[in-house]
Amino acid sequence: MARNADELIRTRATLLHRLKNWQDQTSWEQFFETYWKLIYGFARKAGLNEAEAQDVVQETMFAIVKHMPTFTYDPTRGSFKGWLLNMARWRIIDQIRKRRPLSDKHHLHHDFCSSTGTDTIGAIPDPAGPSLDQYWETEWQTNLLESAMNNVKRRLDPEKYQLFDCYVNKEWAPEKVAATFGVSVNQVYQAKHRITEMVKAEVARLEKEVT
Repeated sequence: MARNADELIRTRATLLHRLKNWQDQTSWEQFFETYWKLIYGFARKAGLNEAEAQDVVQETMFAIVKHMPTFTYDPTRGSFKGWLLNMARWRIIDQIRKRRPLSDKHHLHHDFCSSTGTDTIGAIPDPAGPSLDQYWETEWQTNLLESAMNNVKRRLDPEKYQLFDCYVNKEWAPEKVAATFGVSVNQVYQAKHRITEMVKAEVARLEKEVT
């Protein structure tokens, strides 16, 4: 267990070290593609409109770029996932503050940082009930699976992916999939098993980098 934890920390450190170089366009593009939907979905769940949520994505990414050269990852102080959450939540709060008249902004800040000692996120409107922290976790897991699936898809033969997509995602009967693509039912089952295992492995890899 200790060895796995050490490997996990090294993997996270490697990811963050790459991002310290803002000229590493490949790493930053991968980072953006992995996380922009997560941040956007989270902002929308917080009650922001489309334009505001897009602004949150851009401002969060800009803040990360700005902080990264001096950022030091310390797993004993919290996870990368939690740090990214805080970066996004403050940009959401900024968007909500922009909606208020100038005279109300002091009161809004006071509400967010009230004597409850609270997570500032608690003051963000949430008509659905659950806290935004719970939404973040849900969005995180959904985004992780989607990113893993996209990464696997790029490595697959298109026809193999279509077998999986029609059987698993579109919920076609295996016989229909086999007849449509001119393969055996057994090949459909094999494609599902192989790709499912690839996706699981990719999710595990991403979790090591971004937990």
